[in-house]
Amino acid sequence: MIPAAEHAYSHTKRLILSGEAPGGALLSEAQLGAEIGVSRTPVHEAFLRLAAEGLLTLEPRRGAVVVPMSPREAQNVLDLREAIEATAAARVHDGGGADDALRAALEEALAEQRAAIAAGDVERFVEADQWFHAAVVDASGNDLAGHFYGLLRDRQQRIRHQLFRVRPETLGDSLADHEALLDALRSGGDYPGLLRTHIARNQGAL
Repeated sequence: MIPAAEHAYSHTKRLILSGEAPGGALLSEAQLGAEIGVSRTPVHEAFLRLAAEGLLTLEPRRGAVVVPMSPREAQNVLDLREAIEATAAARVHDGGGADDALRAALEEALAEQRAAIAAGDVERFVEADQWFHAAVVDASGNDLAGHFYGLLRDRQQRIRHQLFRVRPETLGDSLADHEALLDALRSGGDYPGLLRTHIARNQGAL
């Protein structure tokens, strides 16, 4: 059984990253505890963790306020994401290209995204999106790249959710981009150029 504080943390973090609790929203310990069936104490512990991660600010007599992601922060995340993944893809290419394991992982992520679009499940699509790009970074064998890419995960997920809420029609565009990126890894095509175009779609969320 998941500890109450961990349950409260995961639930609240999902609300923030998905945009269900948007920047500036006021969160109540009592209300959230009632929603998930736990007391205020584990919710308070969860809020402290999220405040340490920069997702909440705790204000006396008000409660917890969701910290908005500024356009500057979002752009910084996108810039770092592009730099890390483009470098990783170059190493994959220099190492002989995508091997069977990487191609299988990317195909599985694409299949998951197609199913998510058919089901209208944005959260499932976003998870598969992260899975696709992280697989390329991991395949480079650069442990530091994987570490720093992982540090960007939550912020990337928040940006993706924002994009697909603002421009839901880009789900299909994003899938097409991923198919083109996989083809580039197979054929030695212009992965960095395709990646730049793909990431630029996120500008619609800023």
